[in-house]
Amino acid sequence: MTQLTNLGVLVSGRGSNLQAVIDACESGRIPAKVSIVISNNPQAYGLERAKKHKIPTAIIDPNQVKDKNTYELEIVKNLKQHAVQLVCLAGYMRIVGPVLLEHFTGKMINIHPALLPSFPGLHGQKQALDHAVKVSGATVHFVDEGCDTGPIILQAAVPVMDNDTEESLSARILEQEHKLYPQAIKLIAEGKIRVEGRKVRVI
Repeated sequence: MTQLTNLGVLVSGRGSNLQAVIDACESGRIPAKVSIVISNNPQAYGLERAKKHKIPTAIIDPNQVKDKNTYELEIVKNLKQHAVQLVCLAGYMRIVGPVLLEHFTGKMINIHPALLPSFPGLHGQKQALDHAVKVSGATVHFVDEGCDTGPIILQAAVPVMDNDTEESLSARILEQEHKLYPQAIKLIAEGKIRVEGRKVRVI
């Protein structure tokens, strides 16, 4: 039997990418399982998604601890208690700090609704429309100390239509995110990713 990779997913909101990852794990499309879902937001719907699938959850409110290092140490403690091997940010609306990075260097990934390095940070879809680009998309990348600056694993292009709104473009990008994130996790779980500087090779 294939050894499953233990995933820890960090969410701040509705968790639709979390759901895509859970579904891919449960269907056997990727050799992994979501071992814990952690949120900084007690109201995050992603927590409800996890509970429906009997996945352990933790709420760690940054406002209830003295500083960011203490907050991230609490996250690390929960991830390690569940033997997490790969941390997946799925709509996690906080910049990752040095504590999390130190413990999960090269083992933390994020999905972003733009073709990085264009339009990092918040509202990538609105930035794409404001710049009147013809193509936008989604990017899965390793997390480093910058904002959406880590080595790129996979990307999917999404055409921008003349009549697109932020909502319509976001919806089409999200469809690609739901395919792309499980794909990237599968490659990592199967040991098919090699990082050489900024270049990520599929082997």
